Amino acid sequence: MIERVRAVLVTADDTMLVIRRTKPGIPEYWVLPGGGVEEGDASREAALHREIHEEIAGKADIVRLLHTMESDDERQLFYLARITTWFFDDRTGPEFSAEGRGEYALEEIPLTAQALDRINLRPKEIAHALRRSIASGTLGSGGAASI
Repeated sequence: MIERVRAVLVTADDTMLVIRRTKPGIPEYWVLPGGGVEEGDASREAALHREIHEEIAGKADIVRLLHTMESDDERQLFYLARITTWFFDDRTGPEFSAEGRGEYALEEIPLTAQALDRINLRPKEIAHALRRSIASGTLGSGGAASI
């Protein structure tokens, strides 16, 4: 089974970092930073730290597992994390130099249901899970400060 890890990266200003994906012929969409767990990764959390470093030259403190999605051949684990540093210009992931992969743009959005409604965050299930967490007070307006 393929395992992927992604992070809801909350900044000190209680915003969230997302990646806007633009590909020719496809409407733009947004994803959370992360990627596949590799054989050499010591743990899922180690894979997530590696992916955050590759994709945004960032360092984050992982708080907890937030949500899991599973199909017959893939498991995606979404973690809540506090991002401490990042610099998108220093990204090193192989996807950034691959032909035909389109554009990746790092964006910082408010951690609110309204901001999530303005973007096409994929997969849809994590967008719904984030809205539920914001509504319950575990994320966003005051809630993120407690993570």
